[in-house]
Amino acid sequence: MEISRLMVVLGGVADRKMLVNVTSRRRFEEALAAGEIVRVSRGRYVVPAVQKGTELAHAVTGHVCLASAALAHGWKVKVVPVRPQIAVPKDRRLPATTRRVMEVHWIDLAHTDVEGLATNASTTLAMCGRRLPFDEALSIADSALREGFSRQALLDLADAAVGPGSARLRRVARHADGRAANPFESTLRAIAAGVPGLSVEPQVWIEGLLQLNVRCDLVDVRLRLVLEADSFEWHGDRAALRQDARRYDLLVANGWTVLRFAWEDVMHDPGWVASILVATVQRTEQSLLATSPA
Repeated sequence: MEISRLMVVLGGVADRKMLVNVTSRRRFEEALAAGEIVRVSRGRYVVPAVQKGTELAHAVTGHVCLASAALAHGWKVKVVPVRPQIAVPKDRRLPATTRRVMEVHWIDLAHTDVEGLATNASTTLAMCGRRLPFDEALSIADSALREGFSRQALLDLADAAVGPGSARLRRVARHADGRAANPFESTLRAIAAGVPGLSVEPQVWIEGLLQLNVRCDLVDVRLRLVLEADSFEWHGDRAALRQDARRYDLLVANGWTVLRFAWEDVMHDPGWVASILVATVQRTEQSLLATSPA
């Protein structure tokens, strides 16, 4: 996979070690030289749209916002915007040629809402929670918590919110969890959140018989159900294949149901993923009912 495509899969932000491991040192250096990735700090790289968004925001005296601002803060996103998302004052008039190269959001921002040429962390999370689809907003909130934003601060921000989108923001804050590994896993958890009877927790260690001791992506302890978002940190050797096979065999032998989901299905066919989850939950609930004491 080309690094430009890989960066989109990884949420728009990645470290050098990841990119080199998945591709090669030569391909990494070529991508950097070609401008397919941009260095923002030691060992950390983002999609070039971040730099382009900053340049456009400066040109129109606006501010990078929403997912574009999340990327500027170094947070991973489910969807890398095709055009940079720029906030401009409500009374600002922009020519059609300018609007075609950016996604314009007319909103009046206070000086306390911005940091440089982007909305600050709190404003970015508030805007994303109010305006983006649940899975996209949750991916950004999870990443923000993973990078050090306080969960209590997010909850307080949501509790104080009023007006359009405030209920959506509170839902995102309630579900946000910094233990989530990446947007792939966050999106799978967002789908699971809409399935009746299913309550999953990210990055749970499971121990059991036959020396079972593994950390799983998403776990519903009550249903003994494990959801795995198969990682993009590929391992191409037989030893890794054997390790993965043993991992799942041990979980099944200990009475766990394991569902493995591909990135393409989670990101592009959530209805199919939800249908699998609904059917599995219903079957498991029926089995629990049949085996419970009368």
